[in-house]
Amino acid sequence: MPAVAAHVLALTVDLRIADATSLKEKRSVITPILEGARRRHQVASAETGRQDVHHRAELGFVGVSGSAGHVTDVIDAVERFVWSFPEVEVVAAERHWLEVD
Repeated sequence: MPAVAAHVLALTVDLRIADATSLKEKRSVITPILEGARRRHQVASAETGRQDVHHRAELGFVGVSGSAGHVTDVIDAVERFVWSFPEVEVVAAERHWLEVD
């Protein structure tokens, strides 16, 4: 049986949340981003860094598809979705293709 190609693209977004004065306020800002990305774009998402800093967040998103073009389109949409939140400032966004054997 021939192997099925899987294309996996990860997006890491570093955010500044200027108005958050507590971790609870930070969570109230990032939870709709993470859950919205899962629902709208069918990606895995999580807070992947800076968990103990109330005014910064690192979020990770991963898409998987049989087509490199499709997963790129999905991650493009996720990145636009994150940028659409006025409560956050995107400091950096990085993409990484993951090898699948």
